[in-house]
Amino acid sequence: MTFAHNDEAFPEPLGEKLYAEVKDFLENHGQSLYEAVSGPDVDILRLYHNHWSQFSKGSFYMNLLFGYLNTHLKKQKQDYGDMSPYSTSFSPDAMEEVMDIGALALDIWKRKMIEPLKETLVEHVLIEVKRDREGEDTHQNIVHDTVLSFVEVQQYQSKGALSLYEEVFEKSLLKETKEYYRRESAELHADNTCQAFISKVDIRIQDEDLRTRKFFHPVSYSRVIRECEARMVEDYIPYLQIECRQMVQEENTQYLSKLFTLLKHIPRGLQAMVTELEEHITKTGLQAIKSVKVENGPQQYVDELLGIHRKFSHLIKDTFRDDPAFISALDKACATIVNYRHDPKRSSKSPELLAKYCDSILKKSTKNLSDAELDEKLGDIIIIFKYIDDKDIFQKFYSKMLAKRLIHTLSVSMDAEEGMISRLKHACGYEYTNKLHRMFTDISISSDLNSSFNDFLSNTNASLGVSFSLFVLQDADPTQCTYSLNMDFSSKRTKLKVTAAVQRETPQDTEQTLSAVDDDRKMYLQAAIVRIMKSRKVLKHNALIQEKCIEALIDKQYIERREGSKDEYTYMA
Repeated sequence: MTFAHNDEAFPEPLGEKLYAEVKDFLENHGQSLYEAVSGPDVDILRLYHNHWSQFSKGSFYMNLLFGYLNTHLKKQKQDYGDMSPYSTSFSPDAMEEVMDIGALALDIWKRKMIEPLKETLVEHVLIEVKRDREGEDTHQNIVHDTVLSFVEVQQYQSKGALSLYEEVFEKSLLKETKEYYRRESAELHADNTCQAFISKVDIRIQDEDLRTRKFFHPVSYSRVIRECEARMVEDYIPYLQIECRQMVQEENTQYLSKLFTLLKHIPRGLQAMVTELEEHITKTGLQAIKSVKVENGPQQYVDELLGIHRKFSHLIKDTFRDDPAFISALDKACATIVNYRHDPKRSSKSPELLAKYCDSILKKSTKNLSDAELDEKLGDIIIIFKYIDDKDIFQKFYSKMLAKRLIHTLSVSMDAEEGMISRLKHACGYEYTNKLHRMFTDISISSDLNSSFNDFLSNTNASLGVSFSLFVLQDADPTQCTYSLNMDFSSKRTKLKVTAAVQRETPQDTEQTLSAVDDDRKMYLQAAIVRIMKSRKVLKHNALIQEKCIEALIDKQYIERREGSKDEYTYMA
């Protein structure tokens, strides 16, 4: 049907009329639902849930059914200037309020049902949540769908879709959670031992975590758990920390694991436990190595160190899930143990004993290890090596023993030797192993020279009357060997192999090695002081506390004392 107007034809505005009729229907329907739900003696949650389930589905299908109308109204909203002259009820201001049918239906539900009933709904939902916390039966679907209706009713909003849920429901939920677990934790604390308290709190938190997923929107999961942890754990940290010491000393892994789970999300909650573990590892390790007689060799000493590290590494992995704070505590404790000085006036024995242990592994013996076993042993050595402070002492002993193995061909294999040096290089860098690499180069050059010399003798038909070969290590510590010939010696054998005896390390040799390390340190320190004085020219005495090295530098005329001052020096060169 059309009407003439100024010689133009316009369709009757049925779209706007239809929209108005649908809106009136939804308004009336929403009001009738409110009256049904708000009557006396009704199960409000069940009724609300039933009506919401039908209404939300109906609004979805209505939105699909009126899809063309939604598109038509959107077009008019964008271009209301071309509207039909019969569209008198749809002014430009009114068009701003036009929504899709689905959004309109949910907006009416919000105004007719949620706004007037929100306090009552929230109250009944929280009653159901409390019943669930106390182990009573609840209607999970009813509670869950009712709670989520506060979110779904705003699903067409591009911003603030959670605002109604957070403002109306979540604030009350968090307040109730706080009060409930404040009371619950006080009762548990009063009626249980610490271990029982930990177990029950752990169960409560796990149950609450499951409960949040049964009833609430995902945005509330962490917030509810955080409130629960704050009341049941954070409020009792001093109490738990006192009990923590005994658990650590007894290595009660079952309850330590539970306590770790409770404390890991609390700010600084693990600090006391980490400190207690570090002290316990240190005490246990020092007791172990103090009982070892180091004069009996390195085997037992190194085995004790590895045993301590292995034991507490497993404990941290199984109990504390390799948490970085506990791994750091293990490292600090092991560093203290490894660098312990049996004699406070001398360096730690660990660098020397570890080098000797390494020598026993890499030297040929009647009980050679398989490749896998050897690789495992070398890996264990590096574990201890990383904790050593005096790595220069280890380097000095190791290079001396490596030289003997190379000269006397005592190495179990060159691959193993190179593998060990590669591990040391990875741990400390190229400069640390540079000298060791040059030893291999020297051995290779010596072998080539010996081969060339023998080829020369063969090509010239010359004979020395004796088989001869020579190996030279330029960077090895000097080894003095004196040979003499017994001119009266005779034997039925036509070929003899003469090998130099490899002497055992004596206390004097150890002292010489340590003295060499001390000399090297002085040289490094003197060089550092020279660089500093060259740069700064004048420096206070407190900055140069190594008096022996200072005196040595004065003797070498690198620096001199400044006239009129007892604690200042001047660079001379």
